[in-house]
Amino acid sequence: MLVEPGADVVSTGEAKREVGVGPWEGDWPAGEQWDPELLREGDRRNVADHYRYWTLEAIVADLDSRRHPFHVAIENWQHDLNIGTVVRTANAFNAAGVHIIGRRRWNRRGAMVTDRYLHVHHHPSVEDFTAWAAAEGLAVIGIDIFPDSVPLETYDLPERCVLVFGQEGPGLSEEVHAAAEATLSIAQYGSTRSINAGVAAGIAMHAWIRQHGASQHPWRGGAAGGSSGLG
Repeated sequence: MLVEPGADVVSTGEAKREVGVGPWEGDWPAGEQWDPELLREGDRRNVADHYRYWTLEAIVADLDSRRHPFHVAIENWQHDLNIGTVVRTANAFNAAGVHIIGRRRWNRRGAMVTDRYLHVHHHPSVEDFTAWAAAEGLAVIGIDIFPDSVPLETYDLPERCVLVFGQEGPGLSEEVHAAAEATLSIAQYGSTRSINAGVAAGIAMHAWIRQHGASQHPWRGGAAGGSSGLG
């Protein structure tokens, strides 16, 4: 089998390097996870090498077998463009689910089709969302700067929780702030009061991984940020 490292389509002026791998070489492997079309044509998706040539359904089923027990929620009252980035990061850390609070429609461009590999749920209101979290026994943890916010760096995150992020600019709504078990702030040392919502989400998810993710080994072999976003 010919395996090439996943990378962006790179133009050097003379040649282009494509993401993914070409057609399978040799006898095809046996198993229901393999996609005949991908084996025949090649797999140009931005997926970990472990999942090359697998069907979408097989990848989702495998991810489901080892999802982390934290969820991610994003408030979507003003059609925030950062939601796609948060969703993509939730896929990278294999969150149990992503929850959109407010408007059902959200800008998927930043997700780079990673939402296909996640379970994305919609809640029309904060009340509906918090009722769902209570029924699931999940602690609601807000990420924002409030006078009562606790530093994320020193907080023991619950293993079963839902990390909630607000919109760029206004941040978390007062309804989520009031309903949260805790709100956490991220230490900053520059001149700006806040950081990008997508970046904040990545920091918070990685904080959870540092505390609770040691039982799983991450996939290796892909360069950070070295993806074309191809689905």
